[in-house]
Amino acid sequence: MFAIFQKEINAFFASLIGYVVIAVFLIVMGLFLFVFPDTSLLNYGYATLGPFFTLAPNVLLFIIPAISMRAFAEERQTGAIELLVTRPLRDIEIVLGKFLACLALVVIALLPTLLYYYTVYQLGEPVGNIDAGGTMGSYLGLLFLSMAFVAIGLFASSLTTNQIVSFLLALALTFWVYFGFDYLASLPVFYGNGDAFISGLGMQEHFQSLGRGLIDSRDVVYFLSLTAFFVLLTVLSLERRKW
Repeated sequence: MFAIFQKEINAFFASLIGYVVIAVFLIVMGLFLFVFPDTSLLNYGYATLGPFFTLAPNVLLFIIPAISMRAFAEERQTGAIELLVTRPLRDIEIVLGKFLACLALVVIALLPTLLYYYTVYQLGEPVGNIDAGGTMGSYLGLLFLSMAFVAIGLFASSLTTNQIVSFLLALALTFWVYFGFDYLASLPVFYGNGDAFISGLGMQEHFQSLGRGLIDSRDVVYFLSLTAFFVLLTVLSLERRKW
């Protein structure tokens, strides 16, 4: 599994993929948080990273499917998947190796954003006047969110040999799991009749819960279960070749 992880990381940074993903994420976030007046942290009047944690999931919705779209689709297209599965590796080890590599790239992209926290921390009046607990909870939420997005992206990639189809499928699935249940819960037919339950099936509800600074075990179990579910689906998708 470590060999797969190392191979994928090397592939990201041997080409422009890794650098482009990190640069695009940081440039987009930087523009929204410090340049565009409607979302600029400098115009909020108080020390908060709220706009960052509102925007980051929307950007990751596009970034992570772009990272994961080649994971299996490219190897199926080139036939390299057949060579890979002849190695003394179980399917779960192949999937987890690629999962950890994609997640590592996302974490590398998120690490420089700690400078945003330092900036807002220093600009606070007095210095340090920022909700540290809520900020750390939101960062933890982004990590769990990224795990789930990566797992969904790998599943989408395992279903097709076309990277564009993989990207669009992953985008549709992540969009639905993040936003779809909230839209569904807002329909009049569900208002006051199970709307809270339906909303709780989506990732946005649990991400926002972590952002309050209180780590609820239900939110952690939700993200871990969702990630494990799509990892399992990816393993089953790979095993189709044996049927």
